[in-house]
Amino acid sequence: MIISAAGFGLVVGALLGLVGGGGSILAVPALVYGVGLPLAAAIPTSLVVVGASSAVAVLPRLRSGVNWRLALIIGAAGTVTAYLGAMVNRLLDPKILLVAFAAVMVFAGIRMLMPSAAAGGSCALRGGGVHWRSCLPKAIATGAVVGFLTGLLGVGGGFLIVPALTLVLGLPMALTVGTSLVVIVINSAAGFTAHLGDLQIDWAVTAAFAGAAMVASLIAGRIGTRIPDKILKRGFGILVLVIATYVAVQALLS
Repeated sequence: MIISAAGFGLVVGALLGLVGGGGSILAVPALVYGVGLPLAAAIPTSLVVVGASSAVAVLPRLRSGVNWRLALIIGAAGTVTAYLGAMVNRLLDPKILLVAFAAVMVFAGIRMLMPSAAAGGSCALRGGGVHWRSCLPKAIATGAVVGFLTGLLGVGGGFLIVPALTLVLGLPMALTVGTSLVVIVINSAAGFTAHLGDLQIDWAVTAAFAGAAMVASLIAGRIGTRIPDKILKRGFGILVLVIATYVAVQALLS
């Protein structure tokens, strides 16, 4: 179990380092079907893993690769709704949660395969400024939706934050990756705290998974700057759709 956790951790960390998201959408199914953890333990474990590896992955981008105001606004909005998502999580059957997880994965995969809109808009004006009157409501709404999914499904939200930052808020990809990673750290911490009341976690598995993910995210973050964004997004989108199909089939047949 420890060896398989470390192996999957390398994959999750690499995705976070390359595209600034997508780690947790793979971490939960990897922990359930690959490592053998029950869903109740997989959700908080994935939040620890993704939060820690995202914190490491953002280090090379701290100076010029993060829009800190947007990251904090989106993260703060998500912190509130993460608790609501965790409350709903306790009321639903695990099979329903896994089917919902697969549905969200399909949506994310399709969006990643769609062509990106050109950067620009109220949250990223061409001169580098921000029109906060129109940008702020979009940022708060984005954070609220992502935070709810964080608490409900145990995802850091990067697979939704990345397309939201580029398509809805208009950030260029150079800022999107770093900003997404900061939001993931905030959301993961909030989501994990929301699950403390009924925490089920195997710390040995978590340490192996998180350690491998942090190493991979740091290495992949440096490699990712040399790979075209279009190739990264397309490959990630296809991978997400394949795993979504597997999760849905397993959930419906179980």
